[in-house]
Amino acid sequence: MSARIVAEARGWIGTPYRHGTSAKGAGCDCLGLVRGVWRALEGAEPEAVPPYARHEPGAGETLRDAALRHLREIPPREAKPGDLLLFRLRPNTPARHLGLLSGPASFIHAYEGHGVVESPLGPPWQRRIVAAFALTERIG
Repeated sequence: MSARIVAEARGWIGTPYRHGTSAKGAGCDCLGLVRGVWRALEGAEPEAVPPYARHEPGAGETLRDAALRHLREIPPREAKPGDLLLFRLRPNTPARHLGLLSGPASFIHAYEGHGVVESPLGPPWQRRIVAAFALTERIG
């Protein structure tokens, strides 16, 4: 159920941003938040996550490819609370940011300089969405 995913993600709010980590209350990045929610509700992660750089221009769509191996891609307009959103932060670069939809106009993500927060999904973020994945079909 999507409510379980959103509740677990909200439990991470306030966790500081720490690149490459996934420890509730201690530190995580955007991928680490999603990994932590997965572990809490689903169990073991489906694959090991290799070390990754903060910014990997030209490295391909690593996050999208990984999501496609385990989740069903859906049109972003069909995403519901608990589903995964993938963002491209800069034009013409690979998508490098993830968040969990938490309401019709909000999402939870780990953001460098802010930690895990729930943010409005306003036009600046909406423009950056490149894909959505039905996490609620897999967890819940």
